[in-house]
Amino acid sequence: MMSVSIAEAIREAARTLRQAGVPDARREAGSLLQHVIDCDRTFVITHAEDLITLEAQQSLRDCVARRAEGEPLQYITGRQAFFGLDFEVTKSVLIPRPESELLVETALHLVDKGRAAPSICDVGTGSGCIAVALLHENQRVSAVGIDLSIEAIQVARRNALRHCVSARISFVVADCLSALGAGKPVFDLMVSNPPYVAVSALNGLQREVRDHEPRLALSAGIDGLTIIRRLLLDSGVLVKAGGHLLIEIGFDQRAAVERLIDRTTWKFLGIHKDLQGIPRVVALQKTCS
Repeated sequence: MMSVSIAEAIREAARTLRQAGVPDARREAGSLLQHVIDCDRTFVITHAEDLITLEAQQSLRDCVARRAEGEPLQYITGRQAFFGLDFEVTKSVLIPRPESELLVETALHLVDKGRAAPSICDVGTGSGCIAVALLHENQRVSAVGIDLSIEAIQVARRNALRHCVSARISFVVADCLSALGAGKPVFDLMVSNPPYVAVSALNGLQREVRDHEPRLALSAGIDGLTIIRRLLLDSGVLVKAGGHLLIEIGFDQRAAVERLIDRTTWKFLGIHKDLQGIPRVVALQKTCS
């Protein structure tokens, strides 16, 4: 194997990815090269003619082979950007999506105009991206992150440490809200990006999602609403009067979710649409009765 330059290595990697049908092959090839030699995009551009080691060439080929087989780029590099922050991701957590940033934006709007030191619960925290982003943006917020997966909680803890918010968040391994019991209301805001894919729809997902992301974080029963039902039923006793519940939903679930809302417990504030115009975040306010 002969030594090749950074530019040549990226061209070869992009060619392989393109042949495998990977969209935006050149960008992904560059990201894999940056991961392998631990550098940023600026270095790649300014040192395009530098030679990379034979070991780095082999590592890049291994990474390219994994991507060509459908493994998500984020699991190969172990990172994903979300709300302007860099998060660790592993196969134990769902990869943070841009559309979930709407959940953070909506939550920030509520806490900014709410109580002086708001308390937040993030149900199904996964990588912790939603809770950590909220804490990073608002220094007054404290949070609890809940997830059924011990491995996911470990990733979330590391992300909280990475972004210097670990002192304001605690994590609980639990099935939805079961570990919190039915004590007095303690949260000003509850947020969740729960599993909401129907079992019958799993096979229709992109192969990167279907074959690699954790089913526990994707699927929620026959209609995809199992966890959302539990949230709507159980969260009322934990959210303070006047507090809020925000839930991310699937593109076709608006009507079904609206029918599930107990209007004696929750005031329906509306559904926020994402940048594609898709109904994405259900906003509810706890009644004072």
